[in-house]
Amino acid sequence: MGYGVFIHRSDSIYDDSPAERYQFPEQYLGRVQSCVDDWIIYYEPRKIADTRGYFAVAKVAKVIPDPKAAGMYLAIIEPGSYLDFVNPVPFRDGSGVIEQGVLNEQGRISGRAQSAVRPITPNDFNRIVAIGFDEVEPPLPRVDEARPHSGLQEERLPFEFEQARDRTSFTVSRIMRDRVFRTIVLRAYSERCAISGLKLINGRGRAEVAAAHIRPVESNGPDIVSNGIALSGTVHWMFDRGLLSLSDDLQILISRQVNDPESVKTLINPSGFAYPPRRPLERPHPVFLRWHRENCFKQ
Repeated sequence: MGYGVFIHRSDSIYDDSPAERYQFPEQYLGRVQSCVDDWIIYYEPRKIADTRGYFAVAKVAKVIPDPKAAGMYLAIIEPGSYLDFVNPVPFRDGSGVIEQGVLNEQGRISGRAQSAVRPITPNDFNRIVAIGFDEVEPPLPRVDEARPHSGLQEERLPFEFEQARDRTSFTVSRIMRDRVFRTIVLRAYSERCAISGLKLINGRGRAEVAAAHIRPVESNGPDIVSNGIALSGTVHWMFDRGLLSLSDDLQILISRQVNDPESVKTLINPSGFAYPPRRPLERPHPVFLRWHRENCFKQ
């Protein structure tokens, strides 16, 4: 077992779904198998326009032959383990290359940096993860802002790094995952409710909008930005209860069970479509939208 780096392009020709599976040819089988039951970091190459660099972590549950493609294999990602970095980590910063393991003895970048699957040292793994999850803001719900503070403040819960058998194990609490998810989703939507278009900032400079899972965590929905949508209070309540949903092209759907549809129409974008994130890869994925329509939306 050991940590690894999996290269993934947003325009990949492979049948990848980073929160679920990673497709690869047989030449990488041994390297991927060495990552089973351990964590990997996803990396997007520098030559990709607007690259994210190192952009997420996930845990490899198992490796299987791809039943749909001869000579190909799938690394199956452990459900609920995938998590985007709050801060995508560049290949190099002002002090040099972040992943020291790709350097040769002369300190130059070696051919290892071009490998689609490669091992990564615990030190490099910890360094990248620490940068990726630095400065995660506190989650909702908040204390009542009108109530005097008791002097007790919520401490930031760090990611835990524990030495065990000469390597680092990585664990993530649910509260931290919620903080990260809120941060990446609100940033994707510029802190604006996707359905109403409202961007309300309270007196403390905090956005009055929530990061909603399209497919809920309790229904095996991953903490990936394409399974998230920014929604303000009433709209969030209606979305969770199936009174609102979205088509694959983000048309806003209103349930026939809504008792006051005319009032509801005043809450939504006049165009009838949700506001999308700027980056196409951050848009709600059709797989999650379909799940919401089939399992939550009241027709």
